[in-house]
Amino acid sequence: MESILLDSKLKSFIQENKQDFENQLLQQAVGVKDKINDILRVGDIDLINNAHQLVIYVLDGKDLELQAFAKKEGIAWATHSLTLSFKLEWIQAIRRTLWNFLQQYNKISNKHSLEDFFTLERHINNHIDQFLNTFFINYSTYKDSLLTAQRELVENLSVPIIPITANICILPLIGSVDSFRTSVLEEKVLTEIGRLHIQTLIMDLSGIADMEIEVIDHLMKTINGTSMMGCHTVITGLRPDVVRKMIHLGLTFDKDTKKFGTLQQALKQYLIG
Repeated sequence: MESILLDSKLKSFIQENKQDFENQLLQQAVGVKDKINDILRVGDIDLINNAHQLVIYVLDGKDLELQAFAKKEGIAWATHSLTLSFKLEWIQAIRRTLWNFLQQYNKISNKHSLEDFFTLERHINNHIDQFLNTFFINYSTYKDSLLTAQRELVENLSVPIIPITANICILPLIGSVDSFRTSVLEEKVLTEIGRLHIQTLIMDLSGIADMEIEVIDHLMKTINGTSMMGCHTVITGLRPDVVRKMIHLGLTFDKDTKKFGTLQQALKQYLIG
């Protein structure tokens, strides 16, 4: 018996009733139909045309094209941070609409056995599930890469080393400093000292109101590390609360580490004096 998968009249039936297919699809995708124009505007993603394309790939069993299509869609949705629940509802709506049309087609043709429909069920559902799986993998992978890139950007901005002469740089620290940021600080400082051949690093702490004990300890170790690389560290702007905590803990900077009350005082010393 001729397989429904190879029946060219099936695709012709869907194409000839394209508008009816779209109408049924929109009825199935209640939560998405009002977002179609927004998704097209934000991500240049045409959900209606993509639905027809997906149906063709599924019916034809074009695995490679289906995977490439799913990958492209996954990256597009991740790039524009589109809501995943919309995509899932849309694909499930396509699945239900396609099955409604197959039921209509079978009533008209009346030539396909129950065995054919079980075969078709596996074919269609497996391919739609394959699309969803590939879509979500590529969405997740690309989204993770975007988050990693954004985090690296934030890390670089949180430790801004600013050259002011050929061998003198300023590192102004602002906001809260936790153990993660001190780890980033250590890596960035040591890397930049080696790359820029920094001889004097002026570390301004006036923008930090308080630091935990572990952070202070890590900061002091970083300063020792800069000394080992031949860089002289200057500390400016230590807040009273931080100084008080260091006194109570018996902590002190290395005797070779110079301290100034303000950044302006340090700049006057190293750039003018």
